[in-house]
Amino acid sequence: MIVIDFDQFPDMHKSSVGNENGCIFNIIELDFDQKGQRGSAEGPHMAGTIGTPSGDLSQNGISPSGLIHWNLEARALIEIAHQRGEGVYSADKALVTETGERTGRSPNDKFIVDEPSTSDDINWGDVNISCDEDTFQRMRAKVVEYLSEQEALFVQDLYCGADFSEALPIRVINQTAWHNAFARNMFIRPSEQQLETHEPKFTVFHAPHFEADAEKDGLASQCFVIVNYAAKEVIIGGTRYAGEVKKSIFSVMNLILPKKGILPMHCSANTTGENTAIFFGLSGTGKTTLSADPKRALIGDDEHGWGSNGVFNFEGGCYAKLIDLSPEDEPAIFATTRKFGSVLENVVLDENGVPDFTDTSKTQNTRGSYPIEFIENRTADSKGGHPQNVIFLTCDAFGVLPPISRLSPSQAAYHFISGYTAKVAGTEIGVKEPQATFSACFGEPFMPMHPGVYADLLSLKMAEHGANAWLINTGWSGGAYGVGNRMKIRYTRAMLNAALDGELDNVAFAIDSRFGFEVPESCPNVPDEILQPRNTWADKDEYDATADKLAKMFLENFGRYEDGVSAAVNSAAPSPHIIAQND
Repeated sequence: MIVIDFDQFPDMHKSSVGNENGCIFNIIELDFDQKGQRGSAEGPHMAGTIGTPSGDLSQNGISPSGLIHWNLEARALIEIAHQRGEGVYSADKALVTETGERTGRSPNDKFIVDEPSTSDDINWGDVNISCDEDTFQRMRAKVVEYLSEQEALFVQDLYCGADFSEALPIRVINQTAWHNAFARNMFIRPSEQQLETHEPKFTVFHAPHFEADAEKDGLASQCFVIVNYAAKEVIIGGTRYAGEVKKSIFSVMNLILPKKGILPMHCSANTTGENTAIFFGLSGTGKTTLSADPKRALIGDDEHGWGSNGVFNFEGGCYAKLIDLSPEDEPAIFATTRKFGSVLENVVLDENGVPDFTDTSKTQNTRGSYPIEFIENRTADSKGGHPQNVIFLTCDAFGVLPPISRLSPSQAAYHFISGYTAKVAGTEIGVKEPQATFSACFGEPFMPMHPGVYADLLSLKMAEHGANAWLINTGWSGGAYGVGNRMKIRYTRAMLNAALDGELDNVAFAIDSRFGFEVPESCPNVPDEILQPRNTWADKDEYDATADKLAKMFLENFGRYEDGVSAAVNSAAPSPHIIAQND
């Protein structure tokens, strides 16, 4: 007997199945066919269904033993997750979950199946690690069998991409309700009409509590994320970190779209309606924070496409980093953490159930997932025009890059391919403090093709639409990490707003002697002395040595790409061993 007790779900009511109020029907000894109609409960693996099915899991090879929750609204899923003990409520009834030892992405455990249809398109190496077909099929069989045996499964039929002419229909099959709520928050939710005709072009099988036997299965650990472009499937196991679900689909989009002349971008974006800006940067560099601006409508905070009609969000929600979140510096994001419907990952609650965003005892990579509708100041359709400004965000742990610089077109291409930043503590497994890194296109882990493909598309679109390029350092000033201090958010916002509003168009600029870009000598609401980083260091010789060190790192890293780019782009490289001007 399958019984759903409505007394357990006081915030729900009985209305039409699967609506956006999160309603659920009582189901007693019933089964539903793929159209959501009552059917006979025959056979040992016939499962009851709650919600609005838009298919049949048998087409995915799954023979469910338990209850299938299909296309439920996030609020309903959160209630179920709470009842199942998958998380606890905060004082404001946000769901708070834990992901165990894996509190960030596991890049060494992500694989792409090497198969004929895409093998020549993939930039194979340490980032895009190959996996053979046999390994994929073996692990897929184990995951499918495991999911089939679960007492409950949670399914969402969604889209990746707000521009439906280019959107990817996807299906996400989860072992847990809270991960299904995460998927519901993060991807584009179909209308009732769209759901009737939804046919997934990619499917994610998500079994976070199933662990591989690394030695027997030929994997790096018990965790695995394997993408098979030919089969149009992703299998995930051994990690509860929710970010793996969305990032796997972004990797799919990042292969599909360039072939259509569309630039996929690991960036946030906002707009005034007339003035659109995009923000490139890895996790922790400020994409979500800086794009949530009360003067500008949010398009999205993480992944976008730049097509013939402008910019469009891949997502239907945001996945914000919550460490040191405050209502003063980030009021819009802070407000989302106090709403029923948000999912908070690895956040510590005090004795009253109030989140302590300064507590890093679980991880520095604390996260909040929420639908984009929780941000009041947003675009209605998650789309914007062609960008007038392209912002590269970096978190410079060496403390030598200026807090804001204007880039020439060649410098923009150089720094886009370089993708210099720091891995912020907690973002990846094993990272305990910021580490200097280069990530091509500011998102190399999610870019299966050669960085030159994406750089060429960016240069083409910037030239076509006359976009300006800026490099903003949200990292350290007055010294390297451990000596200096992180740049104040209010100063970064002031510099960014000045660039976007045209307030830097007529100020004097100085040429950085090593890196070549233009640095403003003044900026409204920002102390002049912090604009030139050398001025903020007590030991000027130490600054010069550290700056030369970083310049050499740029040169060493770019050596991988210099044969495949123009002379103009190569000429934008920094010049170490140049002594800066005296005080």
